[in-house]
Amino acid sequence: MSARSAAAPGKLPAGPPEDLAGLSKAGVEEITTGLRHMLADVFALYLKTKNFHWHMSGRHFRDYHLLLDEHADQIFAMSDDLAERARKIGGTTLHSISDVSQHQRLTDNNQALVAPEKMLQELSSDNRELTGYLRSLHEVCDKHCDVATASLIENWIDESERRVWFLGEIVGAL
Repeated sequence: MSARSAAAPGKLPAGPPEDLAGLSKAGVEEITTGLRHMLADVFALYLKTKNFHWHMSGRHFRDYHLLLDEHADQIFAMSDDLAERARKIGGTTLHSISDVSQHQRLTDNNQALVAPEKMLQELSSDNRELTGYLRSLHEVCDKHCDVATASLIENWIDESERRVWFLGEIVGAL
């Protein structure tokens, strides 16, 4: 008798988390690797967005400052769901800042002074790149029939497209 059929009705079977998620070991590894990279990119984009929020200046300071704070909150909100999803399916996630730097694909900006227009252009580009990474990870989830992770990613794609749209409208008007 299998663990699934031996479980009492309405109870989850005992066993490794990947049994609960219904994913193969290879699927768990490929998806959690993608989630680890995505989480690192989210932390990198969050910090860059906050950096630009803190260092914004110029004519439209208030509007841009508030917009970037809103974007940063939205980006940071992804982090817990990303990490917890990796753990739910039996994988591991990031452990430290150095772990983030080893897995991030988005580039940092350590310049002391960045013009507001350059900030917005860079964030637009980064959010567009993040959208592409999300789409790629969605394909991995589809390949392994991980509908729960794919569903989360669909919402994040919509949010990142909205950020690209807002930033693109501003950048196009500059």
